[in-house]
Amino acid sequence: MQSIELLAPARNLECGIEAIRHGADAVYIGAPRFGARAAAGNSVDDIAALVRFAHPFGVRIYVTVNTLLHDDELQEVDALIGELVQVGVDALIVQDPRLLTLNRGRLPLHASTQMDNRTIDDVRARLSDGYEQTVLARELTLDEIRAIHDAVPAMRLEAFVHGALCVSYSGRCYASEYCFGRSANRGECAQFCRLPFDLVDADGRIVYDPRTRQPLAQRHLLSLRDMNRSTDLEAMMDAGVSSFKIEGRLKDVSYVKNVTSYYRQQLDRILERRSSDYCRSSWGESTFSFTPVLEKSFNRRFTDYFLHGRTPSMACFATPKSLGEPVGTVKDVQRDSLAVAGTATFANGDGLCFFDADDRLQGFRVNRVDAHGRLYPAELAVLRGLRKGQSLYRNYDAAFERLLSRPSAERRIAVRWLLEDEADNAFRLTLTTADGRIVSRTFVYPHELARTPQEVAIRRQLIRLGDTIFKATEDDVIIRLSSNWFIPASVLAEWRRGLTQESLQGNVPEAPSHPLQGGMPITNNTSADLFAPSRGGCEGAFPLMTCRYCLRHALGYCTRDGRPLPWHEPLALRLADGRTFPLHFDCRRCEMQVQPPPSQSPSGA
Repeated sequence: MQSIELLAPARNLECGIEAIRHGADAVYIGAPRFGARAAAGNSVDDIAALVRFAHPFGVRIYVTVNTLLHDDELQEVDALIGELVQVGVDALIVQDPRLLTLNRGRLPLHASTQMDNRTIDDVRARLSDGYEQTVLARELTLDEIRAIHDAVPAMRLEAFVHGALCVSYSGRCYASEYCFGRSANRGECAQFCRLPFDLVDADGRIVYDPRTRQPLAQRHLLSLRDMNRSTDLEAMMDAGVSSFKIEGRLKDVSYVKNVTSYYRQQLDRILERRSSDYCRSSWGESTFSFTPVLEKSFNRRFTDYFLHGRTPSMACFATPKSLGEPVGTVKDVQRDSLAVAGTATFANGDGLCFFDADDRLQGFRVNRVDAHGRLYPAELAVLRGLRKGQSLYRNYDAAFERLLSRPSAERRIAVRWLLEDEADNAFRLTLTTADGRIVSRTFVYPHELARTPQEVAIRRQLIRLGDTIFKATEDDVIIRLSSNWFIPASVLAEWRRGLTQESLQGNVPEAPSHPLQGGMPITNNTSADLFAPSRGGCEGAFPLMTCRYCLRHALGYCTRDGRPLPWHEPLALRLADGRTFPLHFDCRRCEMQVQPPPSQSPSGA
């Protein structure tokens, strides 16, 4: 039977704890340094606290050390690994292959998506090197995932299911480093792909979008929508994915709560129906005080990306910002307010947005909602851009955020109690948890007959589990006493506390492991330099980005369809400052490359 893992992000300790409460089976969190999100580092003390919270539920903690390293950092990383071993983390997510040797088998290693894990040979090499889990490239289709699993069944496969998308293959984007001196492979991505560009042809003229007949001028041509594969989880399981990863180590706690709980509910429905094939990899049932809705958290609209093949709706040219959820259309606009046609209700403080006549995203905060549901914006000028029938989106739901700002989930492990009497004035109390842990102890206490029936009092005392992670009902207490013995409530409480504490000492079950079969020796090369392009004189020789996403296809002109192109090639992307990046289309590989500006010096070179 295959164990299934929901892997949630944690920007910090608070996010990690809430991810666990809201149903995560594993959490990934940044180390103090050397993570692919430099702004999301955490102290070892905070990681230790997260481990202590996680392990009683069988939840694993993975720490990201997935940047490329300089030689003068290796000693510090070695010491860091030692600290992480001491606090009990369960694995490291890494990119630099020298971690294989540096780690020396101290912790299981997971191959980061930054290693560009796309092929059977890639994953087979990861297994041979000693990685225990591989994070697949986001661009893979179901058939490609299945082929990898069939060819390398011993490797646990991890795949992203939700969140922001990089337009380049992960680990193969050098645009941020080239243009701004901030390396994505060092955790400092400047989000070049979210910038606005002109799309220009070989004559320097702006290309028009054949679908809308609008010029592609200062449009977000590389800004992908956010991934949402919530309806494909079972298909991904059957293709061989065992770890389902939510992107978002820079996201806030309300995002983590909402998205984690949504995927928890979706996975649980599948696991219940397919219980003979799959099981959950951690313990405890989460109950929520809210209904999770993915559209209420940050999103740029959704795509399943390449999971079912190439589609034309992967990017959002209009904006890289969050749209939120559709809430209706404009019914009418007056001097100081508007009415919305639809079923949504609104609250003071809601954030709404819309696309204006130029297809630019505009937004406003709702200052007041009257008794008739009319909305009064904080700034009246925004009303001039609204027209009847216009679609509205809510990218900040004030009422929903208030719900999530309070305790919104509780996670408990179901237990059963068995109380028996033994000879020589003794009692045996046994605690059995839903995950199969059994703790049983004999307590010496006089067998004294009670004056009144004791069964109800015993049941009520044993189910008083308070703020522990356990839960039980009176029906979960089995009493097998030969007589109506009297046991004081204080004594039962002491026994109960002793067994629950002993049960909490259990360790996380071992994950499938593969012996370390090799490892790249530490050399005097600096990985961060080995994998970076030349900073000057590239003349288009080294792509800044290599993408499976293709602008030709997005505009409806894949050359494989044989349609004549309505522009003169080669195409190029032009920033507002005039820097121009030629596009190269490798149709044999079905890839698009973004090239450096010809004969131009990058910023900071």
